[in-house]
Amino acid sequence: MNSVTPICGEAEFASRGDAIYDRQIQPTLESGQEGKFIAIDIESGDFEIDADELVASDRLRERRPEAQTWLRRVGSRYARRIGSRPQSGLR
Repeated sequence: MNSVTPICGEAEFASRGDAIYDRQIQPTLESGQEGKFIAIDIESGDFEIDADELVASDRLRERRPEAQTWLRRVGSRYARRIGSRPQSGLR
């Protein structure tokens, strides 16, 4: 597997990926895609959607081998969440 060198720092990488999602992808999403993964090439704006994050990423890489891939989940600001959420009623 070829390794792709990031074109920018982490903050800019995330900012570009989120901007593409917010402007170009989110308005076109159909109902029923909540929770699916979106692999976005932050340079071209190309993307793939799938319930499996590896499938979405692999399909994007097939079309764009040098893709700068930002991964996100439909309906969330993140692809994965680390840590726990506070339970309601607990302090």
